[in-house]
Amino acid sequence: MINEILNSITFIYPELAVSIFLLIIVLVDLVFHKDKKYIPYISLAGLVITGILVLNQIGITHFAFVPQLSAVKKYGMMTIDPFGSYFKLLVVVTSILIIFFTIASEEVIDLKERLGEFHALIYGMILGMLVMISASDLILIYLSLELLSLSSYVLAGFLKLRERSSEASLKYVIYGSVSSGLMLFGISIIYGLTGSTNLYVINSLIQGPQINLFTLSFSSILMFVGIGYKISAAPFHFWTPDVYEGAPISITAYLSVASKAAGFALLIRFIQTGFTSFISEDGYWTLIAVFDWQALLIAISILTMTLGNFSALWQDNLKRMLAYSSIAHAGYILLGIAVLSNQGLIAVLIYFFVYMLMNIGAFYVVMLISNKTGSENIDDYDGLGAKAPFLGVALAIFLISLTGLPPTAGFIAKLYLFIALIDANMIVVAIIALLNTVVSLYYYVRVLKHMYLTKSEREQENITPSIGSLVYLLVLLIPILFFGIYFTPIVEFARSCVSLLGI
Repeated sequence: MINEILNSITFIYPELAVSIFLLIIVLVDLVFHKDKKYIPYISLAGLVITGILVLNQIGITHFAFVPQLSAVKKYGMMTIDPFGSYFKLLVVVTSILIIFFTIASEEVIDLKERLGEFHALIYGMILGMLVMISASDLILIYLSLELLSLSSYVLAGFLKLRERSSEASLKYVIYGSVSSGLMLFGISIIYGLTGSTNLYVINSLIQGPQINLFTLSFSSILMFVGIGYKISAAPFHFWTPDVYEGAPISITAYLSVASKAAGFALLIRFIQTGFTSFISEDGYWTLIAVFDWQALLIAISILTMTLGNFSALWQDNLKRMLAYSSIAHAGYILLGIAVLSNQGLIAVLIYFFVYMLMNIGAFYVVMLISNKTGSENIDDYDGLGAKAPFLGVALAIFLISLTGLPPTAGFIAKLYLFIALIDANMIVVAIIALLNTVVSLYYYVRVLKHMYLTKSEREQENITPSIGSLVYLLVLLIPILFFGIYFTPIVEFARSCVSLLGI
């Protein structure tokens, strides 16, 4: 048993690195409580080390923490594989971008007395996400989800003197508690049916003729409710607009990318590991005939993208608009999973990489403008294209990419998604997704209209970003434009991670 634990520890070095730096941040915060300017740099150092450790795991497929008393000993509580490494790398890169994001955020700068707590909570979220991405045991899945959720609840309400921030945190806690309770109820039912919490063991047991199909379907839906809340899928999305509007904008950007990515990684692993019996040579999954996951995913994805896009049409606050946009993008990504094929997963991996760049970029520009104008209202963007030319062009590129228009990387992400749908003969679903994209074009272009075609009724100062902000935006803009033209590297990297997925 001890040898197994020691051997397994070698496969969780990224999680250990995050845990160690979390303790270091807490200690530095306690010892140097009057000077906390070095804490962001400690956070960055920890994330860089974690990223290197994740990169070293690319190509490794192994089970960690295998129970000695397990009936099938080769199955562990964690699965270390390239699929998980891809999403871990995505979380680490997003976290690095968010740390730089917070350095320019006046909301976070004003909280300098609580800077240590802020970064410690971010590390708590990172640890929860990394464990959740690799977890293949229902108990570990639930514990990691709770670690992620509890940290994000506090961060959502970190601006406690702002009324909408407190409201955001309270709503987040209420919705999160209900969804966690339903998920735990689903886990208990699955355990009662199978006598195991390991997804691999559950997979083999539910193929037996004695399984109760109704009870298994009910428990699967309860599990999906818990995951659907985390990925902002309708109808479990109600917390998203209020939390995104009330939370610090850096945390809003973080929740919209990293937390969503971890939730989708969990959903993919849950379906493929727990319910897939066979993968054909052309990459299509054959699911165990006990629950129609494809029908559920298609219905939820169409509902999510449609509700998200049409709700965004009426928003005047840019953070709320981007929140509903984030809900709509969750619907598009769900379609990639609904294809139930490796081609669909490739589309999901590509989409998340591009989504990370363009969504964080859009939130960053909104933050820079809010720092100067004190407003996130769309009417205050009138004539901003002339007063802030670089920020206007940057926001335009990010919004065009979010729409999915060439020559941006957002077009490539949508293109591979539609290719996966057409290859699976899901033509009607592809048409619905295309019509939703047309709807999204309206509210993105509406922002550009206010910036370039509407004159401001009041005098505005020129907004010139700092050198650091210019560099940060270029780091996000250049890949969006580059991969919009030459996208082979990210496609090949995504394909290699999907093909090695440990099942």
